[in-house]
Amino acid sequence: MRRIPHILIFSLSILFVAACSQSGPHQPVVIDETDNTETIVQTIKIDSVWAGHPVGFCLLTHADRQYIAYYNANRNLVVGQRNLNELEFQLHIMPATSRETHGGTSTVLNWDSHNSVTLGVDKEGFIHLSGNMHVHPLTYFRSTRPNDISTLNQVMEMVGTEEKRCTYPKFMNDREGELLFHYRDGGSGDGNEIYNIYNTETKTWSRLLDTPLTDGQGLMNAYQSQPTLMKDNWYHVYWVWRDTPDCSTNHDLSYMKSPDLKNWFNAFGEKVNLPATLDNKSLIVDPVPVEGGIINLAARLILDKENNPVFVYHKFDDQGNTQFYIARPNGKEWSYKPITEWDYRWFFSGNGSINKEILLKGFRQREDKNYEVDYWHIKYGFGTILLNENFDPMGKVLKPQPFGETMKPEGEFPGLQVLVSGDIGDSGEKKFRYLLKWETLSRNRDRPRPEPWPEPSNLYLYRMEKNK
Repeated sequence: MRRIPHILIFSLSILFVAACSQSGPHQPVVIDETDNTETIVQTIKIDSVWAGHPVGFCLLTHADRQYIAYYNANRNLVVGQRNLNELEFQLHIMPATSRETHGGTSTVLNWDSHNSVTLGVDKEGFIHLSGNMHVHPLTYFRSTRPNDISTLNQVMEMVGTEEKRCTYPKFMNDREGELLFHYRDGGSGDGNEIYNIYNTETKTWSRLLDTPLTDGQGLMNAYQSQPTLMKDNWYHVYWVWRDTPDCSTNHDLSYMKSPDLKNWFNAFGEKVNLPATLDNKSLIVDPVPVEGGIINLAARLILDKENNPVFVYHKFDDQGNTQFYIARPNGKEWSYKPITEWDYRWFFSGNGSINKEILLKGFRQREDKNYEVDYWHIKYGFGTILLNENFDPMGKVLKPQPFGETMKPEGEFPGLQVLVSGDIGDSGEKKFRYLLKWETLSRNRDRPRPEPWPEPSNLYLYRMEKNK
């Protein structure tokens, strides 16, 4: 491995092009933050990786160490680690296994873009890995020594039940540092969300909950966010229901919250009996119907100044165009309002991984107490909507292009695009962040592509410094 010097230096400034007091109450506010950029202060070339279709890689920074997991040029699962002061990763190719010989599990990637890989670290520093599953038996590894990813060994069971049809594995640490693992048991349109908790003393997993967190009752499944600890010190989770593998059958944006991941409440403080089902109408934020224009996880959540949940998401308006909407509690009900007036309809349908035409990329409160919504639109490009304290549109924020968008692919194969993956861990460095970057063709509905295929692309780690 070698370090590639790559220093880009930009200036940082925030220029207010227009303000309410200058432009009048009906003129949109435009805030220019295009100089609010970052500097690439370190580039490490890691390996060559498969470029025939996209799949999620994992970067996890934990204290002063960094761990990665990805599929190499031969589509074999690879893990790596380094100390943050080292200039290369120690890489380890996991033994190649097939589903026919290893109980339905495998460390070799096929054509399914669902088969991402993810990492977690428990309180004693042992490393956990799961991935390469789309309605497959649980594929899980655990290190035999702390802080040493090279000692990962496959463990064929966690709890031993509801582990034959797993998808979307995720590790998370609760506020006490305990390691949790959750995944979907079942298929799209017929699945439940299962949560396990790890005991570092016995080195065993058990169920966090006596029941699934969400249950489609054999009729649907919940595509849900990971529970997130927010500023009120509660965990918040949201989801849409889907009736079949056809993505157009998403419906009913829903939400609940918990102080401890065991006792759950709706937005109005009423206790929820688990599992959460569609029958509990108090959990529904917006009863978007089937073919109503909401894709799974096309929502973002923040808390307002009184710690009430506020959502932004997309669905069809009365004319059938796709718009962003705000939803927030109003008494014992939810109120909704559009924040865009786009002349474009994104109708999606079918099975498999789709290429998106609208992406909701961020929703946050600004230092000036207003709010902003970041997006990408196939017709209107990248943009940021500026909202006032009542979540009404008041203008826009001009920002630099997201990292990777201005980069041209190194490869010359037609259709290659740059992918960027963020760090799911935390180095504790406020001015810095880490990214993985590689190139690949777009999704192909999880189906094989005929040859020729592109040459493998380079996988890089970037260390970025905020110019502020």
